[in-house]
Amino acid sequence: MEKNPVGEKIRIQRERLELSLEELAEQSHCSVDLLKRLEAGALVPSLSPLLNIARALGIRLGTFLDDMEQNGPVIHRAATPNGMDNSVIRFSGETAETQKPGSASALEFLPLAADKKERHMEPFLIDVHSVENAHPVSSHEGEEFLFVISGTLEVQYGSTAYQLGAGDSIYYDSIVPHHVHAAPGCEAKILAVVYTPF
Repeated sequence: MEKNPVGEKIRIQRERLELSLEELAEQSHCSVDLLKRLEAGALVPSLSPLLNIARALGIRLGTFLDDMEQNGPVIHRAATPNGMDNSVIRFSGETAETQKPGSASALEFLPLAADKKERHMEPFLIDVHSVENAHPVSSHEGEEFLFVISGTLEVQYGSTAYQLGAGDSIYYDSIVPHHVHAAPGCEAKILAVVYTPF
């Protein structure tokens, strides 16, 4: 079973600050059980709790994605000829509960600026897969910009749902409860730029 590499980075940062799981749970508004399972690599994280954990640890979201920080520009080349890219990070798309590795992920994030030191934006290419479950909204500080490359995307923003097709984009304040998912029976590929104040 493929382990989630983000969990090890959460544990390292937590231990660096000498925080117990209970203290991090309180500060991040996550359950101790969720943190234990994330740190063990037994779950695919969702983005919302990950943002809360990063904030509680006093680090950028990108810290969970980086391997070696660089001061200069970071170039991300297109995927290899077989279409596979080992730097894809899978997210469950849920708010509190997450998925076990190996299960179908709602979102597959390809970080485009991993290792860029002290960045303020997180650009991703995201494959958004169709899932049957409900779409609980979540919120966090910051802003998001989404551009649909292909397929059909739905964005629940507050009480309004927007449907976006290829070439459409949306820019919104992330503090408003929202959820991003593929339209029923559809898949989508998007370019997303996420800004969260540090």
